[in-house]
Amino acid sequence: MHWVLAVTLVCGATTVSVSLTSCEEANADNTVKPQVVSTELIRTSQSWDGVELPDYLQGRPELVAVKYEFPAGQKLGWHHHPVMNYGILVQGELTIIGQDGKEKTVHEGEAVVEMVNTIHHGENRGTKPVILYMFYLSQKDLPLAVQHPEIPLE
Repeated sequence: MHWVLAVTLVCGATTVSVSLTSCEEANADNTVKPQVVSTELIRTSQSWDGVELPDYLQGRPELVAVKYEFPAGQKLGWHHHPVMNYGILVQGELTIIGQDGKEKTVHEGEAVVEMVNTIHHGENRGTKPVILYMFYLSQKDLPLAVQHPEIPLE
């Protein structure tokens, strides 16, 4: 153990194993190895509009992941989600509009928690396509979204 410490002090800040015989050998593998980085993007019990999320559904869960791609200028129709969902916007900007007029623009790299059982729609007001990954906490045979075509888009 003292020998490893002595080699580390003499050879510099290098990872050393007991089998090394010289400083040259200790410094030969001085490459930086990338490490796993964990960054929490969001932790919340509220949707983006500040409303508390509902309790979990009873029964066996069904987890669903969906990749959405929205061309620039595209508007989604009015809809609501009967299940909790959240996502990561990996490209572009998406504006979500509640039926009450409240808006949230989600930017590249941001996480968003969608409204549950509240009617809203989304718009890509930007100049490049939106790519959005959404994760749903659902159950078998439940729809991820319920469309409301009777509500016109302005």
